[in-house]
Amino acid sequence: MSLIADYGLVLLVLACLFGFFMAWGVGANDVANAMGTSVGSRALTIKQAIIIAMVFEFAGAYLAGGEVTETIKNGIVDADLISPNLMVLGMMSALLAAGTWLLVASTRGWPVSTTHTIVGAVIGFAAVGVSMDAVHWGGVGPIVASWVVTPMLAGIISFCLFVSVQKLIIDTDNPFLNAKRYVPLYMFITGFVISLMTMTKGLKHVGLNLSSTEGFLLSIGIGVLVMLLGIALLSRIHVDVEADKAFHFSSVEKVFAILMIFTACSMAFAHGSNDVANAVGPLAAIVGVIQSGGEQAAGAKSLVPGWILLLGALGIVVGLATYGYKVIATIGKEITELTPSRGFAAELAAATTVVSASGLGLPVSTTHTLVGAILGVGLARGIGALNLGMIGKIFLSWIITLPAGAILSIIFFFILRSLFGGV
Repeated sequence: MSLIADYGLVLLVLACLFGFFMAWGVGANDVANAMGTSVGSRALTIKQAIIIAMVFEFAGAYLAGGEVTETIKNGIVDADLISPNLMVLGMMSALLAAGTWLLVASTRGWPVSTTHTIVGAVIGFAAVGVSMDAVHWGGVGPIVASWVVTPMLAGIISFCLFVSVQKLIIDTDNPFLNAKRYVPLYMFITGFVISLMTMTKGLKHVGLNLSSTEGFLLSIGIGVLVMLLGIALLSRIHVDVEADKAFHFSSVEKVFAILMIFTACSMAFAHGSNDVANAVGPLAAIVGVIQSGGEQAAGAKSLVPGWILLLGALGIVVGLATYGYKVIATIGKEITELTPSRGFAAELAAATTVVSASGLGLPVSTTHTLVGAILGVGLARGIGALNLGMIGKIFLSWIITLPAGAILSIIFFFILRSLFGGV
């Protein structure tokens, strides 16, 4: 255990820096998935979107980020086959590799998957730096499957949501009146779904163990509060005759712009709850080993310390504030033309899918999920509504991401090993 005994404090400080760097990358690149649709549909300005994301990404990461962190920490590699020394260096190299790739992608404006990046990086160091047996291939299967299933599921949900909006509101004789009538129901669904998953799954590490019934009843209450707040805001919106002459549904879209504020909050919360794990999962594994002086197995089950979730949440917020605007523009404006009613369907579908996955402990790709949801909305209007060239570029960047994370991780792993005495 000489590595941890000799360099414990240095390794801990470096691990925290690398974890913060990775979280910065999540904020700079992936938060566009939470906010891109709101900005693209002009329901929110970039400044408003960044403020909302800061608050709700932080809340999601801190309150509901524990379940997925456990999967990143213990579900991908077989910790029993990796010595504590190698686990510490390997997880550090994974964080540094993922942060580096996200920095490259963010400067280019590519919306890549932070989940792909970190999972690829962890597999890379374990398979090449230790042995192929060190990878928990059985645990990797459900994660890889979720990358295909979640965008499809989000696409189906968003397609159905937008069709319901068309049937109940847009294709009716009085769309504005029907918008005011039905939008509060969508607000209730938004508040209920997001709070249900948080109440029942995500609050254990902050000391709140609610039963299923308590969580369900509390979520209904939150859904009703969201609906009442929405009704109060909607009461200020009146028909704009002049605007409706230029665009028949202008007044209706103003109603949906209010709804988009709620779905933007829920999407940011969902993203924080799932994607903070990409940064703090490896960090939690490192801290567990170092704090026990190498005695604790790297895969030991333990609650993620609150300060680690806090560090990840802060990194996400800083990344978003400094570099998030580039990818927001790509996701909000380049895939299909978004209006508040279309953006609502995409965001609620993606948020529901991501929060559900977080509750199950699955690290899904928010990028995949939201792009799937936007495609679902676009397809509801016909294939011609989609920018197929941009979709092709996004798919290509997704394919490159996993091997890029793995290769960088392997390089950094061997560099760190040589720096710390070739353990």
